[in-house]
Amino acid sequence: MLTLPAPAKLNLMLHIIGRRDDGYHLLQTQFQFLDFCDQLTFSPGDKSSSDPVIVLTPEIPGVANEDNLIVKAGLRLISYCREKGNTTPLNDVTIELDKKIPMGGGLGGGSSDASTALIGLNHLWQLGCSIDELAEIGLALGADVPVFVRGFAAWAEGVGEKLSPIEPKELCYVVICPDCHISTQEIFCHPELTRDTEIMTITRALDQGGHNDCEPIAKAAYKEVAEALDWLSQHGKSQMTGTGACVFAGFNDKETADAVLAALPEHWQGFVAWGKNRSPLHSTLAI
Repeated sequence: MLTLPAPAKLNLMLHIIGRRDDGYHLLQTQFQFLDFCDQLTFSPGDKSSSDPVIVLTPEIPGVANEDNLIVKAGLRLISYCREKGNTTPLNDVTIELDKKIPMGGGLGGGSSDASTALIGLNHLWQLGCSIDELAEIGLALGADVPVFVRGFAAWAEGVGEKLSPIEPKELCYVVICPDCHISTQEIFCHPELTRDTEIMTITRALDQGGHNDCEPIAKAAYKEVAEALDWLSQHGKSQMTGTGACVFAGFNDKETADAVLAALPEHWQGFVAWGKNRSPLHSTLAI
């Protein structure tokens, strides 16, 4: 049995600088991990004479087992290794998901779960795939998966797949989770989304910070996001992560962050977590 974390992430900025002919948006963003994590527990079963069966428990309401990114990650890993000529019988596996990261919040929970599945199953089955190989497999599952696979805070460009290591300050964050689920597709398809933000260098972005081009669209469409941003801005610089809905502000110490969280209106949900430039998953496995 193997239990591994799947950390949340923040986009410390998210600039949209263009759009490709295939509709994908060109981004510049800073990723940083949080020590707020889902947990995946891998329990091996018998060796399978064919391809192993992957069972996910409990199923996520509204998401068929075969459509879950965790199962998809495992199946793609098997397919990749079979194509490389690895015919070794592999154990069936049950993966128990302890879900803490809210869905549709811009915290990357699904992508992180997929990454932990790839790394965990590669370890459990002793497949010997490199981080580069796992990142390549992960990219087909989502643009955010490679950053979780590689495990370092990153400056990302392209559609999010071109990664450079960065070392932003590790602040203590208050994260508020508005009671709404925002579709990434809805935000990126919005006709009023800014798609021509000025291109920045990594050094300038780290020195001056940035903004989130998706935030005005989410605020206009979801009053819950606007209200959370307005409330949190009374305590620090507030902004939205990813395409929403979660919003955050960073503080230098946990005592201040805890005090802000304690003042949160009763009908809102939130948490305090430290930013981490090395993924808790990689720290756990000492990758």
